[in-house]
Amino acid sequence: MIDWGKVFGEALGYQDFLAKYGSEAERGKWAAIHDRVRLTEAQKGVIGGFVRRMPVLCLAGTWCGDCVYQCPILDHIAAANPSAIEIRYLDRDALPEVSDLLRINDGRRVPTVVFLSEDFFEVSRFGDRTLSRYRKLATDQLGPSCPTGLVPPPDDELASVTAEWVDQFERAHLILRLSGRLREKHGD
Repeated sequence: MIDWGKVFGEALGYQDFLAKYGSEAERGKWAAIHDRVRLTEAQKGVIGGFVRRMPVLCLAGTWCGDCVYQCPILDHIAAANPSAIEIRYLDRDALPEVSDLLRINDGRRVPTVVFLSEDFFEVSRFGDRTLSRYRKLATDQLGPSCPTGLVPPPDDELASVTAEWVDQFERAHLILRLSGRLREKHGD
């Protein structure tokens, strides 16, 4: 059994993660996407309505094109309700036992997100790409390839991936909000 509280405590905030693990070029790629991410007013309303504290752990790599594309979205989601959502980032290679536990199709895929309860029980996992991203990649490639983060996604694709991430956060929050254990604890 993994101690998610301990792992979360060892992980870093967005800027600290980039500062520690990212090269200047990698930080530039992340910043370029970060500047383009926009949450809709409806998405901000959904996220702003979260009442349960939700620590979120993101296994990532600054070198990873999918992380370049998606982690800035996660940062915007957290910023929409910092009293409920705290995201910490863990480099994929920093704690191999965590990477091994979070394998997808037997690979150390990133980004992979673990949604946690306020007392660090696992709520759900999601990664490494959203459905709209897989559809786009299948349309474009249908073959082995790895996104580099060099070519930014079109705005409509970025909006679709953002919407899917917001849905995952809402799903995790509803699991927490409807949890009998947490409802008893909070008297609601």
